[in-house]
Amino acid sequence: MATILITGTNKGIGLQLCTQLAARSDEVIAVCRTASPELNALGIRVIEGIDVSDTASVAKLKAELGDQHLDVLLNNAGILSGDSFGSLDYDEMLKQFRVNTLGPLMVTEALAGNLDAGSKVAIVSSRVGSIEDNGSGGMYGYRASKTAVNQIGTNLKHELAPREIAVVLLHPGLVATEMTGGQGISAADSARGLIERIDELTMATSGIFMHAEGYQLPW
Repeated sequence: MATILITGTNKGIGLQLCTQLAARSDEVIAVCRTASPELNALGIRVIEGIDVSDTASVAKLKAELGDQHLDVLLNNAGILSGDSFGSLDYDEMLKQFRVNTLGPLMVTEALAGNLDAGSKVAIVSSRVGSIEDNGSGGMYGYRASKTAVNQIGTNLKHELAPREIAVVLLHPGLVATEMTGGQGISAADSARGLIERIDELTMATSGIFMHAEGYQLPW
């Protein structure tokens, strides 16, 4: 049984991650801004009132967690704001950077003391953050925030390697959630693939950028 902390858990992929991990008897700590009835119904530990883009809020998370050991820190919280060239909302772009890029870094730095040799850090990134794979353009803020978090994850790979803590960057697939307008695969299928990728992560593969389906993605 592993102890796994997940951010962004009140719906969508995060809720499914909690559901599936709890079902296999892992100890799940769900972190969110506001808990949903579906999350509370799982009977797992929920820490709400946490905004991963706010330093005081992340400090509150650390205080509530205390010295609790974590086997997996899963940075799932994220936001998507649509945009188009000619009418870009730069405040919204910055908000995406704060949540999607700086959020995983702030949470990982704050909880680094809760990780030991053999622990793992997972960051839910996105294929649209791949520069090489960008064949359509658009989504300026979201794409750039995910490209940047891939760099953050690569830095963390080097930072945490001496402590034997592995890092993985994960694309969940196009998932039918509010963020995608209901298009794509089910959140349950996506979560299942993400869990498989985290389970198979080792120090030898630390820093890899993986699709939930099991293949490596270009940077």
